[in-house]
Amino acid sequence: MPPTAEVYYPAMPKQKVVILGGGFGGLFTALELAGSLDVTLVTDSDHFVFTPMLYEYFSGEVEAWHIAPRYNELLDSNVNLVVAPASRIDFDAKTVSLENRDALSYDALVLAVGGVTNYAGVPGAQDFSFPFRKIEHADTLRRTMVNALDRIPPETPPQDVRSELTFALVGAGASGCELSTKISDLLVDAFKRRALHGEPRVLLLEMGDKVVPGMGDEIRELVEDALRQSRVEVHTLTRVVNVTKDGLTFEHAGNEEHIKTAAVVWLGGVRMNPLVEQLDVEKNKRGLLAIRPTFQLTQHDNVFALGDIAYYPDAAPTLHGTAQLAFQEAGVVGHNVKALFEGKQLRTKHFEELGEALSLGTERAAVLTGGKAFGGALARQARFALYTSRLPTWHHRLRVGASWFFEGTTPRPLLPLGLEQ
Repeated sequence: MPPTAEVYYPAMPKQKVVILGGGFGGLFTALELAGSLDVTLVTDSDHFVFTPMLYEYFSGEVEAWHIAPRYNELLDSNVNLVVAPASRIDFDAKTVSLENRDALSYDALVLAVGGVTNYAGVPGAQDFSFPFRKIEHADTLRRTMVNALDRIPPETPPQDVRSELTFALVGAGASGCELSTKISDLLVDAFKRRALHGEPRVLLLEMGDKVVPGMGDEIRELVEDALRQSRVEVHTLTRVVNVTKDGLTFEHAGNEEHIKTAAVVWLGGVRMNPLVEQLDVEKNKRGLLAIRPTFQLTQHDNVFALGDIAYYPDAAPTLHGTAQLAFQEAGVVGHNVKALFEGKQLRTKHFEELGEALSLGTERAAVLTGGKAFGGALARQARFALYTSRLPTWHHRLRVGASWFFEGTTPRPLLPLGLEQ
């Protein structure tokens, strides 16, 4: 009998998945899907930012490569990377338009673009205050502090030094408390090194009646103690009226006060990403995307959303708006995208607090885990250990963990500009 001829069939093309946003939700969803589908990650930066440790980067306790690795170091060849802002989504055509790039088509779309800084319509806030969400924001703020210090001669009277080195932070959530204590500790250290008279002034302004309003009383007590130790001046029930190039005006109990500042840092929450604002889909009263328990948009089975832009009710209240929630959601979204194409059942999940850790100054932290809170130097070490485990990819965790263990995490002082590395 003649030999049987082998018949070759062309491989079926993989389903296309486009993920918009390279933060915790987008990156960890991409890592979950890598290899099983044709995955494209779209982001406006070439590097990831482990935002919970941006404060340690600012103070020099960690290096940029520790918390901001490039995507091409984290993603293998199974994930396509496109560095370009997304400008429009066409759900009917299943396409995403990009600035200065060809549009991308998709079979499934994952929205993980995150929010943007919310200036709440305060005059001058967007023009004259610093945001704090990216590596370059931390670099700019640190450089501004060094420049302000460099302008002060050692013989300057204490009251003049205090006036020239006043820094105001707007918003006393976790970000405001973490950054204000870092700024104050670095400045106090700089005063000693430069033999300046008096002390700096760091103000933390909050519209509500308490700091870290989304957290429990136990960890709040540790935060308040750290703010006192770092000499941060806390003003609650205080509203910022306007921001100028060299100062701000705030109102408390009907009285307005204008102060001169070396810098104003705006940490007063986030608002919806403009890309999401333009979408004609169901949203809740706060403008967040309405999603099913499977993270699918209510009107589109093949579009998923997670992180800051979507409200997922089945999560501990303290998790909403945090990187930790997006980190947890990504695993479920990745599974559900695959299940959608395989015709399998999609998952739902309840999310609980995995442990909270705040960096408070250059020597302390506050950690909440297992329902117990503790602070101080030990908490600082625990925070490093906790966040090592949450860094993306095992090889990056290994490199960073080894660096922190062998090279240490000593803060970098605010040296004169010529000596700043």
